Amino acid sequence: MSGMALIWAANVKGLKPAAKIVLIQLADFHNKETGQCNPSAQRLADECEMGRATLFRHMTTLEECGLVTRHARGDGDGGRGSNQYELHLDISLGPSARPKGGGSDPNGVESQNETGGNVSKMREKSLKGETGVVSNRDRNLTIEPKKEPPSRRREAVEAEKILAAYPPDRLRGKAVCIAQIEEAMKEEIESEDLLLAVQAYATDSAGFTRSKVCFSDNWFQSRRWLAFVERQAEDREKATALQVDHHKRLACWISDRSPMCKHITAPQVTALLASKLVTTAQIQAAGLRT
Repeated sequence: MSGMALIWAANVKGLKPAAKIVLIQLADFHNKETGQCNPSAQRLADECEMGRATLFRHMTTLEECGLVTRHARGDGDGGRGSNQYELHLDISLGPSARPKGGGSDPNGVESQNETGGNVSKMREKSLKGETGVVSNRDRNLTIEPKKEPPSRRREAVEAEKILAAYPPDRLRGKAVCIAQIEEAMKEEIESEDLLLAVQAYATDSAGFTRSKVCFSDNWFQSRRWLAFVERQAEDREKATALQVDHHKRLACWISDRSPMCKHITAPQVTALLASKLVTTAQIQAAGLRT
Protein backbone atom coordinates (compact mmCIF):
# COMPACT_ATOMS: atom_id res chain seq x y z
CA MET A 1 0.00 0.00 0.00
CA SER A 2 1.24 3.49 -0.85
CA GLY A 3 0.26 6.47 1.27
CA MET A 4 1.18 8.87 -1.53
CA ALA A 5 -1.01 6.97 -4.00
CA LEU A 6 -3.98 7.05 -1.63
CA ILE A 7 -3.56 10.77 -0.99
CA TRP A 8 -3.36 11.37 -4.73
CA ALA A 9 -6.47 9.30 -5.44
CA ALA A 10 -8.43 10.97 -2.66
CA ASN A 11 -7.58 14.44 -4.01
CA VAL A 12 -8.65 13.76 -7.60
CA LYS A 13 -11.84 15.65 -8.34
CA GLY A 14 -14.37 15.52 -11.14
CA LEU A 15 -15.02 11.77 -11.09
CA LYS A 16 -18.32 10.06 -10.42
CA PRO A 17 -18.39 8.34 -7.00
CA ALA A 18 -18.11 4.79 -8.39
CA ALA A 19 -15.12 5.68 -10.59
CA LYS A 20 -13.49 7.38 -7.59
CA ILE A 21 -13.93 4.17 -5.56
CA VAL A 22 -12.16 2.18 -8.28
CA LEU A 23 -9.28 4.68 -8.36
CA ILE A 24 -8.87 4.59 -4.56
CA GLN A 25 -8.93 0.79 -4.49
CA LEU A 26 -6.27 0.67 -7.21
CA ALA A 27 -4.15 3.08 -5.17
CA ASP A 28 -4.53 0.76 -2.18
CA PHE A 29 -2.87 -2.03 -4.22
CA HIS A 30 0.04 0.21 -5.24
CA ASN A 31 3.49 -0.46 -3.74
CA LYS A 32 5.89 2.47 -3.62
CA GLU A 33 9.04 0.35 -3.83
CA THR A 34 8.64 -1.63 -7.05
CA GLY A 35 6.05 0.19 -9.14
CA GLN A 36 3.65 -2.69 -9.79
CA CYS A 37 -0.09 -2.69 -9.25
CA ASN A 38 -1.46 -6.11 -10.14
CA PRO A 39 -4.85 -6.91 -8.57
CA SER A 40 -6.91 -9.38 -10.57
CA ALA A 41 -10.12 -8.05 -12.06
CA GLN A 42 -12.20 -10.23 -9.73
CA ARG A 43 -10.25 -9.13 -6.64
CA LEU A 44 -10.65 -5.48 -7.61
CA ALA A 45 -14.37 -5.92 -8.36
CA ASP A 46 -14.87 -7.61 -4.97
CA GLU A 47 -13.06 -4.80 -3.14
CA CYS A 48 -15.17 -2.19 -4.97
CA GLU A 49 -18.37 -4.23 -4.38
CA MET A 50 -19.40 -4.11 -8.04
CA GLY A 51 -19.62 -6.48 -10.99
CA ARG A 52 -16.66 -6.98 -13.32
CA ALA A 53 -18.46 -5.40 -16.26
CA THR A 54 -19.27 -2.31 -14.18
CA LEU A 55 -15.66 -2.19 -12.98
CA PHE A 56 -14.35 -2.16 -16.55
CA ARG A 57 -16.74 0.63 -17.51
CA HIS A 58 -15.32 2.83 -14.76
CA MET A 59 -11.77 1.72 -15.58
CA THR A 60 -12.29 2.99 -19.13
CA THR A 61 -13.32 6.35 -17.67
CA LEU A 62 -10.12 6.50 -15.60
CA GLU A 63 -8.05 5.73 -18.69
CA GLU A 64 -9.81 8.38 -20.73
CA CYS A 65 -9.05 10.89 -17.97
CA GLY A 66 -5.35 10.05 -18.15
CA LEU A 67 -5.25 8.74 -14.58
CA VAL A 68 -4.62 5.05 -15.27
CA THR A 69 -3.04 2.96 -18.00
CA ARG A 70 -3.78 -0.76 -18.32
CA HIS A 71 -1.09 -3.10 -19.60
CA ALA A 72 -2.27 -6.51 -20.81
CA ARG A 73 -0.18 -9.50 -19.72
CA GLY A 74 -0.07 -13.14 -20.71
CA ASP A 75 -0.44 -16.15 -18.45
CA GLY A 76 2.71 -17.84 -19.73
CA ASP A 77 0.75 -20.45 -21.68
CA GLY A 78 -0.36 -18.33 -24.62
CA GLY A 79 -3.47 -17.08 -22.82
CA ARG A 80 -4.36 -13.79 -21.15
CA GLY A 81 -3.36 -13.04 -17.58
CA SER A 82 -4.51 -10.28 -15.27
CA ASN A 83 -3.81 -6.69 -16.30
CA GLN A 84 -1.09 -4.59 -14.74
CA TYR A 85 -2.21 -1.07 -13.86
CA GLU A 86 -0.06 2.03 -14.02
CA LEU A 87 -1.20 4.99 -11.93
CA HIS A 88 -0.02 8.37 -13.15
CA LEU A 89 0.98 9.89 -9.84
CA ASP A 90 2.03 13.54 -9.89
CA ILE A 91 4.48 14.19 -7.07
CA SER A 92 2.98 17.65 -6.53
CA LEU A 93 -0.27 16.12 -5.33
CA GLY A 94 0.75 16.09 -1.69
CA PRO A 95 -0.71 18.66 0.72
CA SER A 96 0.76 22.14 0.24
CA ALA A 97 3.09 20.89 -2.50
CA ARG A 98 1.54 23.35 -4.96
CA PRO A 99 -0.32 26.57 -4.27
CA LYS A 100 -4.07 26.44 -4.55
CA GLY A 101 -5.15 26.88 -8.13
CA GLY A 102 -2.74 24.28 -9.43
CA GLY A 103 -0.83 24.57 -12.66
CA SER A 104 0.19 22.75 -15.79
CA ASP A 105 3.15 20.61 -16.68
CA PRO A 106 5.25 21.20 -19.84
CA ASN A 107 2.77 19.15 -21.89
CA GLY A 108 -0.18 21.22 -20.78
CA VAL A 109 -1.64 18.53 -18.51
CA GLU A 110 -3.21 20.03 -15.41
CA SER A 111 -1.90 18.78 -12.08
CA GLN A 112 -4.26 17.77 -9.29
CA ASN A 113 -3.52 20.23 -6.50
CA GLU A 114 -4.52 19.94 -2.87
CA THR A 115 -7.94 21.32 -3.68
CA GLY A 116 -8.40 18.59 -6.26
CA GLY A 117 -8.19 20.29 -9.66
CA ASN A 118 -10.23 18.98 -12.57
CA VAL A 119 -9.26 15.66 -14.11
CA SER A 120 -7.18 15.98 -17.26
CA LYS A 121 -8.88 14.71 -20.40
CA MET A 122 -5.63 14.44 -22.36
CA ARG A 123 -5.46 10.68 -22.69
CA GLU A 124 -3.22 10.86 -25.74
CA LYS A 125 -0.36 12.44 -23.81
CA SER A 126 1.58 9.85 -21.85
CA LEU A 127 2.71 10.88 -18.40
CA LYS A 128 5.68 8.51 -18.46
CA GLY A 129 9.04 10.14 -17.97
CA GLU A 130 7.70 13.59 -17.08
CA THR A 131 9.39 15.61 -14.39
CA GLY A 132 7.31 15.42 -11.25
CA VAL A 133 5.88 11.95 -11.89
CA VAL A 134 6.57 9.48 -9.14
CA SER A 135 8.86 6.82 -10.59
CA ASN A 136 9.06 4.79 -7.40
CA ARG A 137 5.64 3.19 -7.56
CA ASP A 138 3.91 0.35 -5.73
CA ARG A 139 3.00 -3.16 -6.63
CA ASN A 140 0.60 -5.69 -5.27
CA LEU A 141 1.54 -7.50 -2.08
CA THR A 142 1.72 -10.69 -4.13
CA ILE A 143 4.72 -10.63 -6.47
CA GLU A 144 3.75 -12.14 -9.80
CA PRO A 145 6.31 -13.54 -12.25
CA LYS A 146 6.87 -11.74 -15.52
CA LYS A 147 4.70 -13.38 -18.15
CA GLU A 148 4.79 -13.42 -21.90
CA PRO A 149 1.97 -11.66 -23.79
CA PRO A 150 -0.88 -13.85 -25.02
CA SER A 151 -0.76 -15.32 -28.49
CA ARG A 152 -2.25 -12.94 -31.06
CA ARG A 153 -3.39 -15.94 -33.04
CA ARG A 154 -5.27 -17.38 -30.07
CA GLU A 155 -7.08 -14.08 -29.52
CA ALA A 156 -8.08 -13.98 -33.18
CA VAL A 157 -9.43 -17.53 -33.03
CA GLU A 158 -11.49 -16.73 -29.93
CA ALA A 159 -12.85 -13.55 -31.53
CA GLU A 160 -13.84 -15.47 -34.68
CA LYS A 161 -15.63 -18.07 -32.56
CA ILE A 162 -17.56 -15.40 -30.67
CA LEU A 163 -18.58 -13.60 -33.86
CA ALA A 164 -19.70 -16.88 -35.46
CA ALA A 165 -22.39 -17.21 -32.75
CA TYR A 166 -24.09 -13.99 -33.91
CA PRO A 167 -27.27 -14.32 -36.04
CA PRO A 168 -25.65 -15.03 -39.44
CA ASP A 169 -28.03 -12.95 -41.56
CA ARG A 170 -27.26 -9.85 -39.50
CA LEU A 171 -23.48 -10.00 -39.70
CA ARG A 172 -21.84 -6.83 -40.96
CA GLY A 173 -18.43 -5.18 -40.69
CA LYS A 174 -16.42 -8.24 -39.65
CA ALA A 175 -13.19 -6.30 -39.05
CA VAL A 176 -14.98 -3.79 -36.80
CA CYS A 177 -16.65 -6.60 -34.84
CA ILE A 178 -13.38 -8.49 -34.33
CA ALA A 179 -11.64 -5.31 -33.16
CA GLN A 180 -14.42 -4.61 -30.64
CA ILE A 181 -14.34 -8.19 -29.34
CA GLU A 182 -10.56 -8.05 -28.87
CA GLU A 183 -10.90 -4.70 -27.10
CA ALA A 184 -13.42 -6.24 -24.70
CA MET A 185 -11.01 -9.11 -23.98
CA LYS A 186 -8.31 -6.56 -23.17
CA GLU A 187 -10.64 -5.38 -20.41
CA GLU A 188 -10.37 -8.91 -18.97
CA ILE A 189 -13.87 -9.85 -20.09
CA GLU A 190 -13.60 -13.62 -20.41
CA SER A 191 -14.02 -14.93 -23.95
CA GLU A 192 -16.44 -17.55 -22.59
CA ASP A 193 -18.60 -14.78 -21.11
CA LEU A 194 -18.61 -12.88 -24.41
CA LEU A 195 -19.56 -16.03 -26.26
CA LEU A 196 -22.42 -16.70 -23.84
CA ALA A 197 -23.56 -13.09 -24.24
CA VAL A 198 -23.72 -13.41 -28.03
CA GLN A 199 -25.48 -16.76 -27.78
CA ALA A 200 -28.01 -15.31 -25.33
CA TYR A 201 -28.76 -12.42 -27.69
CA ALA A 202 -29.13 -14.82 -30.61
CA THR A 203 -31.60 -16.88 -28.57
CA ASP A 204 -33.54 -13.85 -27.31
CA SER A 205 -33.85 -12.39 -30.82
CA ALA A 206 -34.74 -15.66 -32.54
CA GLY A 207 -38.43 -14.73 -32.71
CA PHE A 208 -37.82 -11.19 -33.95
CA THR A 209 -38.28 -10.03 -37.50
CA ARG A 210 -34.90 -9.46 -39.11
CA SER A 211 -35.35 -5.68 -39.05
CA LYS A 212 -35.55 -5.84 -35.24
CA VAL A 213 -32.21 -7.63 -34.88
CA CYS A 214 -29.22 -5.30 -34.56
CA PHE A 215 -26.42 -5.51 -37.13
CA SER A 216 -23.35 -7.06 -35.55
CA ASP A 217 -21.05 -4.06 -35.97
CA ASN A 218 -23.54 -1.79 -34.21
CA TRP A 219 -24.17 -4.40 -31.51
CA PHE A 220 -20.50 -4.74 -30.60
CA GLN A 221 -19.64 -1.04 -30.97
CA SER A 222 -22.48 -0.04 -28.65
CA ARG A 223 -21.30 -2.71 -26.17
CA ARG A 224 -24.72 -4.30 -25.97
CA TRP A 225 -23.03 -7.48 -24.82
CA LEU A 226 -22.36 -5.72 -21.52
CA ALA A 227 -25.93 -6.18 -20.24
CA PHE A 228 -25.74 -9.92 -20.89
CA VAL A 229 -22.33 -10.24 -19.17
CA GLU A 230 -23.65 -8.36 -16.13
CA ARG A 231 -26.70 -10.61 -16.04
CA GLN A 232 -24.43 -13.67 -16.15
CA ALA A 233 -22.41 -12.31 -13.22
CA GLU A 234 -25.60 -11.65 -11.24
CA ASP A 235 -26.84 -15.17 -11.96
CA ARG A 236 -23.54 -16.63 -10.74
CA GLU A 237 -23.69 -14.55 -7.57
CA LYS A 238 -27.25 -15.73 -6.90
CA ALA A 239 -26.26 -19.35 -7.51
CA THR A 240 -23.31 -18.99 -5.13
CA ALA A 241 -25.54 -17.45 -2.45
CA LEU A 242 -28.06 -20.29 -2.81
CA GLN A 243 -25.27 -22.84 -2.54
CA VAL A 244 -23.93 -21.19 0.63
CA ASP A 245 -27.40 -21.22 2.19
CA HIS A 246 -27.83 -24.88 1.25
CA HIS A 247 -24.49 -25.81 2.78
CA LYS A 248 -25.42 -24.00 6.00
CA ARG A 249 -28.63 -26.03 6.15
CA LEU A 250 -26.69 -29.27 5.65
CA ALA A 251 -24.23 -28.20 8.36
CA CYS A 252 -27.17 -27.76 10.76
CA TRP A 253 -28.37 -31.28 9.97
CA ILE A 254 -24.92 -32.63 10.74
CA SER A 255 -24.47 -30.70 13.98
CA ASP A 256 -27.95 -31.83 15.11
CA ARG A 257 -27.32 -35.40 13.87
CA SER A 258 -30.61 -35.18 12.02
CA PRO A 259 -32.03 -38.25 10.25
CA MET A 260 -31.88 -36.08 7.12
CA CYS A 261 -28.13 -36.58 7.11
CA LYS A 262 -28.67 -39.77 5.10
CA HIS A 263 -29.45 -37.58 2.10
CA ILE A 264 -26.07 -35.80 2.21
CA THR A 265 -23.77 -36.99 -0.58
CA ALA A 266 -20.01 -37.53 -0.45
CA PRO A 267 -19.24 -34.47 -2.64
CA GLN A 268 -21.36 -32.35 -0.30
CA VAL A 269 -19.43 -33.67 2.70
CA THR A 270 -16.16 -32.69 0.95
CA ALA A 271 -17.53 -29.20 0.21
CA LEU A 272 -18.70 -28.74 3.80
CA LEU A 273 -15.29 -29.70 5.17
CA ALA A 274 -13.56 -27.37 2.71
CA SER A 275 -15.79 -24.49 3.78
CA LYS A 276 -15.06 -25.31 7.46
CA LEU A 277 -18.77 -25.31 8.29
CA VAL A 278 -18.32 -28.67 10.03
CA THR A 279 -15.45 -30.69 11.45
CA THR A 280 -14.36 -34.22 10.68
CA ALA A 281 -15.52 -35.25 14.17
CA GLN A 282 -19.02 -33.88 13.50
CA ILE A 283 -19.17 -35.71 10.18
CA GLN A 284 -18.26 -38.98 11.83
CA ALA A 285 -20.65 -38.41 14.75
CA ALA A 286 -23.48 -37.94 12.25
CA GLY A 287 -22.69 -41.33 10.72
CA LEU A 288 -21.16 -39.94 7.53
CA ARG A 289 -17.87 -40.78 5.90
CA THR A 290 -15.18 -38.21 5.12
